[in-house]
Order: sequence, then structure tokens, then C-alpha cells
Amino acid sequence: MAINKNHEFEDLNGIKCAIVERNVSVDRVTFLKNLLQYNGYTVVVVEVNATPAKTTEGVTENETSQLPSLYTIGVTDVTFNVINAVFGRLLKTPDGHTVTLAYWQQKESVARDDVPYFSDNNC
Repeated sequence: MAINKNHEFEDLNGIKCAIVERNVSVDRVTFLKNLLQYNGYTVVVVEVNATPAKTTEGVTENETSQLPSLYTIGVTDVTFNVINAVFGRLLKTPDGHTVTLAYWQQKESVARDDVPYFSDNNC
């Protein structure tokens, strides 16, 4: 049970994990997995059921297989918290910069750690 919505954890593939993000695409999984592994975390990725029964009624099996798969990403360190990691400047990019919110959200391809979070450019 999580203390609050920002620090969830559960079993993924039988391993107790802190949840990083839920219902993400393959591209997002690749980005986060590489970033978190670079920072020394063991990452667990589980595919979730992206096609609930109510949305697949009247849809052929071929169309169902073409729907995008969604994933849940977790790390085995149950003390990990995304908000603390990003705003506490605990994560680094492979090029040596500190991970910023815009970089984490993939709004920027390079972490601009020299620009304050509260500047108008990051909104």
C-alpha cells in the first residue's frame, strides 16, 4: 500500500517494485529504461492489458492485435520516488547533465540543468 499516490509500489513479475510510470508506450519504456539503468537502478517492465473487454466488443481479432501495447515500469529499489529523483536532482543523463522535468517528460532532448525550474521557458 502506498503512502500517497506519488509513491506506489507493487509486485511486477513477482518482484516488489516502486512504480515509475503506468500505461506507457514502447518508446517511453525504452527512454526510461535506459535512463534508469544508467543511474544504477534495476528496471522491471510488465505489459498491461491495453484492450479492456468493453472496447474490444465488435472489433475483429486482427484489429485487436494492432492496438498499441502499454507497459508498467518499475524499479526494484522500493524507496525510489520519481518526484524526489527529478526535483532532488538525483538522476544524471548519459552526457553528464542533471535530469530536468522537461527532459524526464521528453519535451527536450537535452537536459537544460542551467535553467531554473521556475523560469517561463519550462512551462
